[in-house]
Amino acid sequence: MRKELRRRVIIILAITAIGIYLVFFPHDRRPRLRDLTSWSQIKANIAENIKLGLDLKGGSHLVLWVQTDDAIRTITDNNVLEAEKILKKEGIPFKSVKATGLGQITVEVSDGSRNPDIEEKLRDDFGPGWERTRSDGGAVVFTMKESEMNDIRRTATNQAKTIIENRVNAFGVAEPTIQLHGREQDHQILLQLPGIDDPERVKRTLNAESRLELKEVFGDPHPTKEAAEAARAGDPNKMVIPLKERADAETGQPASTSYIVVAKTPVVSGIDLRGADAVPSQYGGHEYKINFQLKPNGAAKFEQFTSANIGKRLAIVLNDEAKSAPTIQAAISDRGEITGAFTKESAEDLALVLRSGALPAKVVYLEERTVGPSLGADSIRQGVIASIVGLVLVVLCMLIYYRGAGVNATLALIVNLVLLLAGLAMLGAVLTLPGIAGVILTIGMAVDSNVLIFERIREEIRNGKVIVSAVDTGFKRAFLTIIDTHVTTIVSAAFLFVFGTGPIRGFAVTLAIGLIANLFASVYVSRTIFNFILTRSGQRVESLSI
Repeated sequence: MRKELRRRVIIILAITAIGIYLVFFPHDRRPRLRDLTSWSQIKANIAENIKLGLDLKGGSHLVLWVQTDDAIRTITDNNVLEAEKILKKEGIPFKSVKATGLGQITVEVSDGSRNPDIEEKLRDDFGPGWERTRSDGGAVVFTMKESEMNDIRRTATNQAKTIIENRVNAFGVAEPTIQLHGREQDHQILLQLPGIDDPERVKRTLNAESRLELKEVFGDPHPTKEAAEAARAGDPNKMVIPLKERADAETGQPASTSYIVVAKTPVVSGIDLRGADAVPSQYGGHEYKINFQLKPNGAAKFEQFTSANIGKRLAIVLNDEAKSAPTIQAAISDRGEITGAFTKESAEDLALVLRSGALPAKVVYLEERTVGPSLGADSIRQGVIASIVGLVLVVLCMLIYYRGAGVNATLALIVNLVLLLAGLAMLGAVLTLPGIAGVILTIGMAVDSNVLIFERIREEIRNGKVIVSAVDTGFKRAFLTIIDTHVTTIVSAAFLFVFGTGPIRGFAVTLAIGLIANLFASVYVSRTIFNFILTRSGQRVESLSI
């Protein structure tokens, strides 16, 4: 019996010691004496180990709407350009190819006899997601299937979520919540950023465009847009964009805006980008530039183009605006730079946007809430006070009603709370205000388990059993009831976690961890304390303070 008791005590002390370490000691360095003697250091360690949610730490709550029809329009426009190329290559006459609606392309013809050829050539290029809905003497109409549209909308939403997640992670936000929100057809994303102190910068970066393109330039820059348009001469494969050149500190040339004619199709684009970094400008001061690197395929295309066009201009275009248009001096492989009047912050934000990729569709903000740090601190203080008051009242009731056994319940409850906090720290779970409610509920569930056990023991004693037998029978009979109540509650918590959002999931996680810890504390720890009481004198125990 004593050997079994010793084994139980060692297990309890080991698990409790691990729990205390996880909660109160740093995880990224070796503990120091200050971690035990300084209250400010203890609080700092707890704050580092247990992550706080938006409602406790403060931060921003955003609901974003992905305008998924933009992705469908982009695909439709790309198919229009591709259809023109295919029909010209095949020598099939047509008047025009244009998008006449969302997911609809109309090929206008003067001779309907070639309609079957048009349908055959374009169906293979458009893919199975498109169908021919009309064909007559004047036009052939292709329409995107509804199922294909829904797939594109769903894919665009998931891609936007992934890109937003990459951009948020680059900000170093602790435990952000990024998940789909509402019904699937709503195409909304929930974003919660605990502790963020500049939500406007985050919003700008999240919604920023990042279309980097390197394009061939035709001729020299023009002083006005009209002059550039005249030089373009209506060529559908060319376009006019502004060239905004920065001031040159060495030559004294001021910043200027001119217009250039560039190819509509880029040599390489952002999809060929391998990386981008913000670095100080060669001019020093507070100016920065962005160095970028290309993937192997993009680098091969870029080198082939620059080799064949030495002496000509190449435009570095960002969001339909040329940042520079240098002359190609030699073949270039896989590197380039974007210069401009960038500050350190704006250069880092642009590099981040380029690295994470372009959003597949525009994102607008449907809802925005900001929780200040002071409000979060008030919530923590009130939650802690509520937990302490609840704990003290429960302990007093247990001590008054169950006397010596109340001490047993109190010790088990303390172990339970330590293991609950340790579980949050070990899993990296976020403690929210509803999570504090989960802690308080766990206290009640823990006491409920002790009450079940103690009442069973008292019932066995009233029936005339000896103390040792009464304790043994009480634990055995209460065990199945405790398991039943805990398992059903954990299942409920699982449903809350799966179907709930941020704070509700925090409540579910805290409750589930607390219930698992309580199974250990109320059954194993409490039983060990009773075993110690029953065996400490080495003689038969005739009475029990319960």
